Amino acid sequence: MSDRGQTITTQEQETIKEENLIENTLEEEPDEKIIFRYSITSYGADYTLDSLVRRIQDGSIYVPSFQRAYVWKINDASRFIESLLLGLPVPGIFLSKEQDTHKLLVIDGLQRLRTLQYFYEGIFEPTKREFALKNVQSKLEGATYKSLPSEYRRSLDDSILHATIVKQDEPSDDNSSIYYIFERLNTGGKILTSQEIRACIYHGEFKDLLKELNENNSWRDIFGKYDSRMRDEELILRFLALYFNGDNYHKPMKEFLNQFMGKNQRLNLHSPPQIRQAFEQTIEVIHQSLGERAFKPKKLINAAVFDAVMIGIARRLEQGKIDKSDTLKDIYQNLLDDEKFRRFTVDTARTTEENAVNSRIEIATKVFAAL
Repeated sequence: MSDRGQTITTQEQETIKEENLIENTLEEEPDEKIIFRYSITSYGADYTLDSLVRRIQDGSIYVPSFQRAYVWKINDASRFIESLLLGLPVPGIFLSKEQDTHKLLVIDGLQRLRTLQYFYEGIFEPTKREFALKNVQSKLEGATYKSLPSEYRRSLDDSILHATIVKQDEPSDDNSSIYYIFERLNTGGKILTSQEIRACIYHGEFKDLLKELNENNSWRDIFGKYDSRMRDEELILRFLALYFNGDNYHKPMKEFLNQFMGKNQRLNLHSPPQIRQAFEQTIEVIHQSLGERAFKPKKLINAAVFDAVMIGIARRLEQGKIDKSDTLKDIYQNLLDDEKFRRFTVDTARTTEENAVNSRIEIATKVFAAL
């Protein structure tokens, strides 16, 4: 069923299924093993509910905000508040302490924390209606935070929610262990994609810049509609990571992207002008020469073709402007027809092997250097 309660036809389902799909995406890769051991510190902390809400409101506790992340209905939320009012035990939450800001990132417990925030603020955000308790004990039925008897309100404010707080000690520069903790615990009953998790863990200036680059008109014409699971942003991240740090690439690709985004979370490795120039200049040239069919040897964008062609042209642009649009188009088509290049892009599912990544980028760099 759709959001409007209408039946979706088989044809519509196929259309939705095909939209914005990418060949050789990270979600299809088999190489997801953690490649080294982490050193992590964890400790427990007890927070009163009113202090938790205050910390959420002032940003001291950062709650990842995905459109579909909050899944509780009013009955679920009311039962949680009722349990607290009755003094019943509730599950704790899981937080990560960020190394530079000392803010606390919510890894597990989003539903509980958002429910508290909505109840204290008086509006149940999913419906935009007043948050009045529903289907609870008769003496609490219809109660809002403000209408609670003062003794109940004080009891709620002083109630304790236990938190487990984790901090990555080693390695000290990328916070990548938090990605894996988040991935395993997930959030809201919705399985998040790799880039959605990165957007939670590595929120900040670099994430905001990726969002801005994702709005580039040439890129949108090539990729199509915005991808609700952020795979379009992930492709941009993939290009930037391999362009700026490809000499240090080691599989799995997921971990490589985690580390690059984590280390550059505050744009302390590569500046916004560097990043903008690398992506925008390259995608404009490609769009002008190849149009919306760029990176699509078949029907869909091929991630391996994307990163190789982008990097090959970006490296050529380091030497100056490209004026030969028709020549670029011919070189691109010859590249797609090249048997060796296809072996590392189109004709294999293992496109993230070190040899495949390095070889296809080397081939693309060499052919586009002739422009």
